[in-house]
Amino acid sequence: MKVSTRGDYAARALLSMALHGGEQPTSVKEIAERTGLPQPYLEQILLAVKGAGLVRSKRGVGGGYVLARMPDEITLAEIVAAVDGPIVTELSERDHQEGHCVLQDVWIEASEGMRELLDGVTLTHLVKRAVIGHSAAEHADHVEHAEIADLVDNAEPVDRAGQEWGSADPVEQTSAG
Repeated sequence: MKVSTRGDYAARALLSMALHGGEQPTSVKEIAERTGLPQPYLEQILLAVKGAGLVRSKRGVGGGYVLARMPDEITLAEIVAAVDGPIVTELSERDHQEGHCVLQDVWIEASEGMRELLDGVTLTHLVKRAVIGHSAAEHADHVEHAEIADLVDNAEPVDRAGQEWGSADPVEQTSAG
């Protein structure tokens, strides 16, 4: 199952806000610069996410966007649904030709599995993974909201380019080998 560009960009924008957020609004320009996303497209996406109640905006000098809720209360499923609609597999009718209904069941199960996975991943989970790395984040569920800002301020970036999301640390893979 593929997440749309809009869904990916919305998730990247809100993750950036969670990583650098706080009470002060972040401008679209700042988010675009940090994420490498095109500013005009990002403006459209943030309006959709605002309409879904995930962010609030402030106009004027010093204006921009802030998360409308705590990062642990915003899931990837909500972010994707804000820009693409809910994750569902729609079947107009069951097709019983040569076992096609069996495939339809699998597509429905895959869609439900994707929705359940994205429902279980919050911005807080993503912040932990971005700041302290995939493997360490799995063992750091005790990190509180107030500690996230300290982690972001004091952490070195973790380069996970080319590594599958949720896969083990490359060092662990070779030592287990």
